[in-house]
Amino acid sequence: MTPMKRSKNDQICPPPQPLLIVLSGLSGAGKDTILDALRKSGFPFYFSVSATTRAPRPGEKEGVDYFFVSKKKFQQMIDSNELLEWANVYGNLYGRPREPIRRALQSGQDVIVRIDVQGAVTYKKMLPGAVAIFMATPTIADLERRLKSRNTESKQELELRLKTAEKELEQLAIFDYIIVNRENEVEKTVADVRSIIAAEKCKVVPREVKL
Repeated sequence: MTPMKRSKNDQICPPPQPLLIVLSGLSGAGKDTILDALRKSGFPFYFSVSATTRAPRPGEKEGVDYFFVSKKKFQQMIDSNELLEWANVYGNLYGRPREPIRRALQSGQDVIVRIDVQGAVTYKKMLPGAVAIFMATPTIADLERRLKSRNTESKQELELRLKTAEKELEQLAIFDYIIVNRENEVEKTVADVRSIIAAEKCKVVPREVKL
């Protein structure tokens, strides 16, 4: 096949495609802190909000952190195929509404999905073109200290999260990148995330996500 001849004014490469960024990792590694810092830095992305059946934690806002719904409402969303995926995490249900993500990508906007590791595995199997980032602490001991300091889990819940963290680390192979979020280095971690996104935008063969 004869290659198509370019004119001098043709763009060498088309504009970069919008990305679906899956931000996951260990509970207590600081994902929410980094997302908040990304927002404040003016990074232009659509942040996908999950629906959940768990009760709000102090300071969490409806429609900002989660959509807090009853188990009955959540089941209705499952039955009507409104959720891209859903999972049972520590006895609570979490799910991602499909349509807002589709609209954002179609409008050319990057989408960031913050999700647990179980959900990230589902995303990569379902949408291999997503960019999966795993956020970790330097050590498990450091993770335990952070979880204790936030004082939101009982002793039993803390033990469960630490056991879960060990299993979650076994899923690293499905991720594209890992970032170690060290304490007092929020700016560096944010820069790492933005560097990953910038590198993805420069790929010769762009990722493609079809919902």
